[in-house]
Amino acid sequence: MIEKRPGAKRYGLGRRVREWQAARTEWKSARDVWKAEYRRDKAARRKGCGPRSEVDRFGPPPTGFALLPWLLMGLGAVSHLLQGETPNPWIGVIGLLVFNSLYVFLAFRAFDKQRRRDRSTLVALIALGLLTVGLAAGYGGNWLLFFPLLGLAAGAIVRGRGLGPIGLALSALAGVIGGFRDGWGAVNVAYGTFLSTMVTAAILSLSEAVRELRDTREELARTAVEKERLRFSRDLHDLLGHTLSVIVVKAEATRRLAPRDLDAALGQVSDIESVGRQALTEIREAVTGYREGSLATELDRARDLLGAAGIGTVVRQSGPPLAPQTAALLGWVVRESVTNVVRHSGAAHCEIEVTGTSERTRLTITDDGHGVGTGGVGLGSGGQGAGYGTSGSGTPGSGLKGLAERLAAAGGSLTSGPDARTGFRVTATLPVTEAALPTDPSPDPDSDSDSDRGPTASPTATAR
Repeated sequence: MIEKRPGAKRYGLGRRVREWQAARTEWKSARDVWKAEYRRDKAARRKGCGPRSEVDRFGPPPTGFALLPWLLMGLGAVSHLLQGETPNPWIGVIGLLVFNSLYVFLAFRAFDKQRRRDRSTLVALIALGLLTVGLAAGYGGNWLLFFPLLGLAAGAIVRGRGLGPIGLALSALAGVIGGFRDGWGAVNVAYGTFLSTMVTAAILSLSEAVRELRDTREELARTAVEKERLRFSRDLHDLLGHTLSVIVVKAEATRRLAPRDLDAALGQVSDIESVGRQALTEIREAVTGYREGSLATELDRARDLLGAAGIGTVVRQSGPPLAPQTAALLGWVVRESVTNVVRHSGAAHCEIEVTGTSERTRLTITDDGHGVGTGGVGLGSGGQGAGYGTSGSGTPGSGLKGLAERLAAAGGSLTSGPDARTGFRVTATLPVTEAALPTDPSPDPDSDSDSDRGPTASPTATAR
């Protein structure tokens, strides 16, 4: 025999009360946050600091309290109870209390997706329906208005494809019982039930969709900011790494030339000044995101940097003209690879070759330096991926790695490693786009560089 605990019922009622109190506290907290944001946005608009904000347009998140005022529709039944016009009033009082309790329970569960789909919620909705049918059939009159309240609760809980049949079934049931108790007045009850079911579901679904879209838009905005930060960090890394290498090489040349040839040393100082000014311009362009890359410009700078470092340079270019995006990507590869040759290879000779066909464009940079040493893959300080052996262990950089990512995003690839004979080799390949198809079938193969300027892209690669 099961022993009943005398405090079990009281404990269950107390738990429900605590749940409602917790929900009310949560709603008050959300309301206070919304009010604070609303006041801040209102003050900003008065100062002319911006348009209407999301908080101003949509308000605080809805809760079960938004559905509670509709319980006032049951005041007619309460009035009949108080005036003694209802037979078996104790049954009516108990039915009214149970109805209100179930309605409040469903109202607060309607705004939580997980709790809305729980089995207990479905059981409570079915119980509310059975209780409504019993009260309306037993008393009629104002008690028939509980059907629109039932439709409101059903619309708040049941959303989606199953809502239409449920709304029609509730309306038909309200019409049949209302016709039995109230004659033609049942038409208004049936219509009100159907309207409250469908409109409640539509409004709450729309509100939920708008808030989900707003959250998605905020997430996309955060993702865009993160991508822009990554773009800027890559561009800044590539720009400063190359520019600082040029300045260091020319400063060393100035120090060597100063005791012997002052005019040549002053020429190197002038070059350092122009490189610094150009670096400032490029950094400003990188910040705004409008920096353009040019393969021709990077090949000219590569000759100048390698020559200042005492490294013999050969540049070959053949094939059709390059599309702006292709030229920009290959220009970044030339900049990064030449910087690595100067800083890490110890080479005496470097070859840069650009070849193209109707399908793909290939850039190959080869040097005769010491390549990958036994000490492991050396990577330049400051984040420059080198791939050359150094006396100590290197710290992996992001230079060629970032370029490989950019090239992969454009449908190309970048590989680097020891050359078959000596030194090190970097190979970048990119597909030829329609914009890169030659308008003149006889390009000049003898030109050192033949490319257009183009905006920087977002690339990818393996660090050397």
